[in-house]
Amino acid sequence: MSIKIYGIKSCGSVKKALNFFDIHNISYEFIDLKKETILSSDLDKWLQFISLEKLLNRQGTTYKKLGLKEMSLDEDGIKQWLLKEQMLLKRPIIVSSNLISCGVDNFEKHL
Repeated sequence: MSIKIYGIKSCGSVKKALNFFDIHNISYEFIDLKKETILSSDLDKWLQFISLEKLLNRQGTTYKKLGLKEMSLDEDGIKQWLLKEQMLLKRPIIVSSNLISCGVDNFEKHL
């Protein structure tokens, strides 16, 4: 099974997920969202399993700094911001052949 973990190394939730996979000897590919750009097709695939509201990190500093709360964005607007500012994505995003999950607490119960 091929597992991809999207996130940033400095994120506590990402560190927790990577540690979980390492402890359980589960191989994965880490995709650093500060270095790699996700594609619109990636986002569309994720949205088949995760709601847009769940993918958008409203608690993060990027969301607050950009003032997105005041913009009253529709779904299309949120998608455009997620593609433009990947730090708006809730992390980690874990993708495997049978699971797409975001946030550290969601994936453990599925493994």
